[in-house]
Order: sequence, then structure tokens, then C-alpha cells
Amino acid sequence: MAQPQQGYGYPPPVEHTGAYPPQGYPPPQQGYPPPQGQGYPPPQGQGYPPPQQQPGYGPAQPGYAPPVSQQPGYPAAAPAQGQGMWMPAPQPPPDCPPGLEYLTQINQLLIQQQVELLEAFTGFETNNKYKITNNLGQQVYFAAEDTDCCTRQCCGPGRPFEMKILDNFQREIIHLTRPLRCSSCWFPCCLQEIEVQAPPGTVVGYCVQDWSICIPKFSIQNANRETVLKIEGPFCQCNICGDVEFNVLSADGQNEVGKISKQWTGLVKEMFTDADNFGITFPMDLDVKMKAVVLGSCFLIDFMFFEEAQKHDDN
Repeated sequence: MAQPQQGYGYPPPVEHTGAYPPQGYPPPQQGYPPPQGQGYPPPQGQGYPPPQQQPGYGPAQPGYAPPVSQQPGYPAAAPAQGQGMWMPAPQPPPDCPPGLEYLTQINQLLIQQQVELLEAFTGFETNNKYKITNNLGQQVYFAAEDTDCCTRQCCGPGRPFEMKILDNFQREIIHLTRPLRCSSCWFPCCLQEIEVQAPPGTVVGYCVQDWSICIPKFSIQNANRETVLKIEGPFCQCNICGDVEFNVLSADGQNEVGKISKQWTGLVKEMFTDADNFGITFPMDLDVKMKAVVLGSCFLIDFMFFEEAQKHDDN
């Protein structure tokens, strides 16, 4: 049998010695697999397999999801449905009243009054309840009025009230007090006001009605009764066709720094329910105590201009 010509390199010459497989076969692979200790397999601790303590890895258990690191500059992802939609508590800054640290990262709040079926169908006034959320839909606080039944029915929307604002741990963070004042007085002797305490028992400010004939005006004051901000409303507070905006102004009344808006909720809700929705905007760097006072002023405005008084006249 003819012998293959040497020099082509394939197949390599094989020396038959009777052993199996014959010597020299298969031909040695160039570089594969690499000899032990020359990069294969990678020594432990150099990236393979990934050590369990590294971020993003965890034990191979059913349902395990690696943690997601928070990227700087992006808001925290909202929790999934069923896991709660409360806003996570940020790190409180120095001299911040407990519970107000939520407001340090917020320049907008949405207030939704909870619909009370008893009140909607019978006209029987019940204590108001509100859900307070941020612009991501995460709940920040829950507000609940604390007024006795007799006062609600006799005084209607002009009633004095105590209101508790709670966090997600059911702790009272802010306490609001509205004293009884005559709403029809044209002189600056019985103007409306609301006192804001944070925490309860410590006054941080007031929202005080300023005397004005045509346009509703208020002053946002600190604990020393010094005016920090102003609020000025529109000539007409009827929101039968759209939002009603109260402008939050600087202390001198020259610059607009925010808004308190009574939001249009639709014809059916506006006519047949007493559930009001509000939006609040204020500067991000505003003192958290003053943010709490602006929040309190929204409830005073709600009771003064948007609580349904007609059903009390019908009783």
C-alpha cells in the first residue's frame, strides 16, 4: 500500500506498537486545555465561581431575586403591588421633628379625601379622612379628623376640629387645631386660623386668615408668629368646571413659590360626593416645618371653601 507523503502535516505519522490507542494519537492540542495552574480553571476567589458575598449574588433558592442597587440621581423604585405603597423613610436631617423627614425629599403632595358612603347617601356629616401621597403615588401620611358628632352636625363646615396626621407606623406626626371662629364676620376680630404642631405638643407654625373683602388671603407664620409665606386665592372659588388655585407667595407677596390647587374630580363626584382632591407644591429647600404648615393650611382652605354646606341647610 502506498505510504502518504511526508510534509503535509496531516495525518501525523503513527507508530504502531500494538497498544491502543496508538502512540501520538490524537495529536496534541495546541493550548487546549491549558495546563493546570495557567488560568484554567480560574483559582477560587478570582471571579469564578462568583463568591456568595458579592453584591448581586445570593444562594440558589427558589424565588430568590438578587438585590438591586439604587442608582444615584434616580428615585427609588415603587414597591410591587401587594407589598405596600408607602414612601420609604429617608435619613432625617439634624433638628428635624420626628416624622417630618419625609418632607425633606418632596416638593409636591397630593391629598385625596376618602369617600364616605354614609355621608354621600344620607348627608350625615362624618369625620373627614385623607390619604396624602407624593408624586410617585407612594403614601406619605394619613390624616383623620377627630371631632364629636354634635359639633359636626351643628357647625357644619365651619366647625372647630382636631386633626391627626399619621405615618405608616400609625404614629401621630402632625396635629392640627382649628378653633371655632365666626365665618361671616367682616372685621378682623374673628378671622380663621389653624395651628400646626409637629410633633404633637410642639407648635411649629400657624396659617392665619388675613382680612380681605373680595380675595381670600392667608399668612403662613412660624412659631413666633412671624410671616414666612403668603397665600392668595382667586375671586371665585367655584370649581364646577376646573381646578381652583391658591397661590403660595413669598413673605412680601411679590413672588410665587408654590400652589394649593383644588382639583376638578369630574361632574358626578363634584355634585354627589363630598370627596375633595388637592395638590400642593412648594420649594424643595423650604423648611420642613413650614412645609407642614402649608399642608395644614390646605385643610383649612378645604373646610372654608369646599366643604358642602348645602346638605346642612337641608337638614
